[in-house]
Amino acid sequence: MKVAFFSTKRYDRQSFAEANAEHDHELTFFEPRLTPQTVSLAAGYPAVCVFINDTLDKEVLKTLADNGTQVVALRSAGFNNVDLAAAANLGMKVVRVPAYSPYAVAEHAVGLVLMLNRKLYRAYNRVREDNFALDGLLGFDLHGSTVGVIGTGKIGIIFAQIMQGFGCHLLGYDAFPNDRFTAIGDARYVDLPELLANADIISLHCPLLPSTHHIINDEAIAQMKPGAMLINTSRGGLVNTRAVIDGIKSGQIGYLGTDVYEEEADLFFEDLSDTVIKDDTFQLLQSYPNVVITAHQAFFTQNALQAIAQTTLNNINDVEQGRDCPNEVKTEKQVASTPA
Repeated sequence: MKVAFFSTKRYDRQSFAEANAEHDHELTFFEPRLTPQTVSLAAGYPAVCVFINDTLDKEVLKTLADNGTQVVALRSAGFNNVDLAAAANLGMKVVRVPAYSPYAVAEHAVGLVLMLNRKLYRAYNRVREDNFALDGLLGFDLHGSTVGVIGTGKIGIIFAQIMQGFGCHLLGYDAFPNDRFTAIGDARYVDLPELLANADIISLHCPLLPSTHHIINDEAIAQMKPGAMLINTSRGGLVNTRAVIDGIKSGQIGYLGTDVYEEEADLFFEDLSDTVIKDDTFQLLQSYPNVVITAHQAFFTQNALQAIAQTTLNNINDVEQGRDCPNEVKTEKQVASTPA
């Protein structure tokens, strides 16, 4: 099948070219994001492969369908950037990669915890400048701390297991409780206000849905234990950035580690070192000494790239050959109409 890839980098081209050796699809790689202005590039391609910052609203999907595209293959787990109802009405299949390397993301979240707690970013820069003073680098023992895990799917479970290995107490919040979570040490589920009030470290691992949009807002921050650490390796839209900035200023949030940002589409995955970044909110967030930001790299391991490429191409195979794809994303209406 001919597949048009958008938002591609060198590592995407390499991983998919290697995986395609056993599939023999015709792959074309475009660097620009998929937008109303670039959608014409996909004309004549039965499938498009897209990433998290590509636009797949009703307008773009209609143009894709009119130009012959029947398959939208997400090389990500999240699908909040796709108008699923519009895709279904156009008869388009949407497939995703639900699990590529949950270890990669969970381990990155733990890395942010350690980086912030022990001020590793500041210590590294000091030593390079021959400054060996310890003032300002004081941390706390993770052992005995309470960690709140919001979202206990595969990534959340692995994160919880790692933190339990440090000797942390675990609190979980999830609309769909998972027995694997309560099997970890002393882990237990609580309601969100109780988790916020008692957790020294709060880590977000839930999908971005209407019900979770800005789950961390002014009200949630006010309920937090003063000086708590907030970690987000999931989706930027889970957090109201302005509310978090207010929380940092007041001291209610003592540390922030984030791999995502609500307005990241015009920033992340690009080299902007020679440009003036016009996002004042992001610039302000960067200015605080107790904030560490990484540019959506939590997923970025060799293992994950290999799994993403292989699963994506397998998904396309399933659709091309008329098989049911286990990774198809359906609307609630489509699920309800599926025969048992």
